[in-house]
Amino acid sequence: MRKRLGTFGLIVPSIAQCAVGSALAWVVAVHLLGHEHPLFAPIAVMICVGMGLGQRLRRLVELVVGVSLGVGIGGLLVTWIGSGPWQLALVIALAMGVAALLDDGELFVTQVGSSAVLVAMLVPGEDASGLERMADALTGGIIGIAAVALLPASPLTIVGKHLSGVLDAFSTMLEQAAEAIEKGDADLAAEALECGRRTQTAVEEFAAALDNSKEIIRISPLRWHHRGRLARYQTAALPVDLALRNARVLVRRTLAAMGEPSPPPVALAEILREVSEAALLLQLELGAGREPMLTRQALLAVAARERPKNLGFSANVIIAQLRSIAVDLLQATGMDHDTASASLTPLDDMSGESTRG
Repeated sequence: MRKRLGTFGLIVPSIAQCAVGSALAWVVAVHLLGHEHPLFAPIAVMICVGMGLGQRLRRLVELVVGVSLGVGIGGLLVTWIGSGPWQLALVIALAMGVAALLDDGELFVTQVGSSAVLVAMLVPGEDASGLERMADALTGGIIGIAAVALLPASPLTIVGKHLSGVLDAFSTMLEQAAEAIEKGDADLAAEALECGRRTQTAVEEFAAALDNSKEIIRISPLRWHHRGRLARYQTAALPVDLALRNARVLVRRTLAAMGEPSPPPVALAEILREVSEAALLLQLELGAGREPMLTRQALLAVAARERPKNLGFSANVIIAQLRSIAVDLLQATGMDHDTASASLTPLDDMSGESTRG
């Protein structure tokens, strides 16, 4: 229920956009266009607002034009040839054929066809002309775009929620790996690896949320002042993805190390937890709209730590991955790669060996 309530908070603006936009489209179609039953005006609002979530602006415009064109073609054909199975087949073929000649986008062609079907099957041809229905659909589509612009969802809430999911999973994975090292427990390491394998979906959802948020800010003047904060999330996106990939390699090696004669020393667990806490701190600072300076300081402290001595092969691999993760997360705070890499304690100084990592 808590998860459902959290998700519900994200879609409340879309519900408001659909409700207000549909009512307004009906009023415009009835009182300004003089149409008695403008069914397709509110339908177009619903389709465009709903399908516009997570879509690029070009695709949202395609929806508006596609709905309007499909309704218009379907209405004209039904007026001329009536309704029935063969008429339905002809309406679909002609509507989608015309759409494909105008634009080969899959969404556009499909929307034209489905809108034509709606006209052919649900709406009798006597009460309104195809052109009137097309005007209603176009009106609803335009109002749908206006609703997205004037009643926008919070782009920072959307992207912040998804980044939190990514960093929570990342932190959990490192915590489980740390506990596995402390207890020498292969089952815990396997659980951490399974957690890591599920993180890619969260990363993809975060990337989609970031695109959605950028589109909201581009469309809505009411959200332009969020551009600076959203830029911090954009800066963090790729480095966080890379940190997750490196963390999965680290956990895989942790699992392999459980069966070795020289397992990773318990001291590594403390470092893993410090990195885990830094990731959660990054989440908090970005959510609060601050430059992630505390996160950077925490990561610099990890980067400057001396490595435990006399490590086995797997422990050395884990250290190498921790160094890469530290660089990735430092870049997520806005530091450039060269500066982040230079902050690492040289391996020669740590171990007295000439080892690359």
